[in-house]
Amino acid sequence: MIRAEIFANQSTQEYIINNLVAAMPDFYYSVIPLVTGRGGDSYKLGTTTWPETNVSIIAYCEDSCEAKIKTVVDYAKEKFPDEGIKLFVLHDKN
Repeated sequence: MIRAEIFANQSTQEYIINNLVAAMPDFYYSVIPLVTGRGGDSYKLGTTTWPETNVSIIAYCEDSCEAKIKTVVDYAKEKFPDEGIKLFVLHDKN
């Protein structure tokens, strides 16, 4: 079992989710729609000074999903190279 966490600019949310579901029809996920903070290049605070926000997509799935998730995220990074798309995968040790 893995936990996949995707962080990206909110503008990419629909594209990423649509492609994850297209690649894996039984893909179940949760969305945290307003993620604020500081990344490597800029702040995303949802304020007048730093107006942008990120989104977080979290999914728990079988290990076999990891490659498909990575492929979708890699394509999204190619399509939106400046949107700070990141994928983190945690593996269950049990």
